Amino acid sequence: MTAFITHCWKNARLDWAVLLACALLVGWMPRPALAQPVAEVAQLRLEGDNEGVLLSATLNFDLPTTVESALLKGVAVFFVAEAEVYRERWYWADKKVAGAERHMRLVFHPLTRRWRLAVSPSTIANNGLGVILNQSFDTLEDAMAAVRRISGWRIAELRDLDPSGRHRVEFRFRLDVSQLPRPLQIGALGQNDWALSMAATQRLALDNLK
Repeated sequence: MTAFITHCWKNARLDWAVLLACALLVGWMPRPALAQPVAEVAQLRLEGDNEGVLLSATLNFDLPTTVESALLKGVAVFFVAEAEVYRERWYWADKKVAGAERHMRLVFHPLTRRWRLAVSPSTIANNGLGVILNQSFDTLEDAMAAVRRISGWRIAELRDLDPSGRHRVEFRFRLDVSQLPRPLQIGALGQNDWALSMAATQRLALDNLK
């Protein structure tokens, strides 16, 4: 009887050892990475007129669920587009010769059920000073279509450019967490849903600007 019990106990310990080994193996097996939402500059175009350089861009991204939820609760969400023009120098660091910013504030008004998009070349104050464009939309989809499309944005004057030099434009777009209400700023730290950004670089051909 004792031998039988000992034999069963050894088998049970062996079974537990096998199960533990399998569990550890599964835990260490590489898991497929979760697909990240696409966020990219789908198109970047530089043109010119008699006064300077115009930038047009098409952005490809989906608004994260967390951000959309905040919007529906009446929280204003801010986006910032930045463009910098550099003159390339082989003997030293490239020199920044021009730059521009575009700030966008998107907010939902529950009473009217409409979306309001404000655009400004600088940070948008609570009193609305500095806003150069105000648009209203019936749906979030229409409002976001306007956010994703930048057309004819002047980022440099011709006098800023060296006709004999080589230039490039660095373009960036991001969701600006720093302008959220303080509690949301703290809650957004480390959350991927609020880490929305994209960038692109393109050489500026001065011959095409004439």
